[in-house]
Amino acid sequence: MHFNTVKRVVLAVLIIAVALWGLLNHQKFDVESLVAWIAGYGMLAPLIFILARTIGAVFFVPGSLMGITAGVAFGPVWGAFYNLIASTIGAILAFLVARYVASDYVRQKLGGKGWISKSIEGVEAEGWRFVAFVRLVPLFPYNILNYALGLTRIKVSHFTAASFICMIPGDIAYVYIGYAGRETMAGNDAAIEIGLIALGLLAAIVFLPRLVQYFRSEKPALN
Repeated sequence: MHFNTVKRVVLAVLIIAVALWGLLNHQKFDVESLVAWIAGYGMLAPLIFILARTIGAVFFVPGSLMGITAGVAFGPVWGAFYNLIASTIGAILAFLVARYVASDYVRQKLGGKGWISKSIEGVEAEGWRFVAFVRLVPLFPYNILNYALGLTRIKVSHFTAASFICMIPGDIAYVYIGYAGRETMAGNDAAIEIGLIALGLLAAIVFLPRLVQYFRSEKPALN
């Protein structure tokens, strides 16, 4: 059997398996259900979350949902750590699938999206700097972007480093929002302060694209 045929068969089996799992477990896809499901694994809860978050990144489960879930389940510190590790691993897996397993399929599915073509051109022109920019801008859908970037010639190491570092602000913000919600529901006296911090982080993420664009447009002064 031709290697490309094997790749397509493996990819199809994975997609069908995940789709069936999603149909059987669709009721779990809200924060409350996800937290209860993860907590049910006790000491293995962090590992289960990392696996779920990683697979979710490959199969387009919203990162915001998983980040908020991490904040509720594990708190701001460990939640941010687990979420960042898992989102990075998931991004790498999707990137590798697009590059080595299903490049033709991904190119066919994403080819009609104009911003995808511009993203690919941006990476070809600026390399890891463009990856850093789109990771910092929350307007770009991370999960689709992982596949699109796999179609470029950027090195895996550059993609990984830029993604890991520049996903930190967004991952922390969503985790902290989940943590703030948990503390508010629990009647914590510091809930208002925690909520304000969460709103501040979210505002920073929204404002960050303008700041990044400002520095990208700045030209060094000539003496």
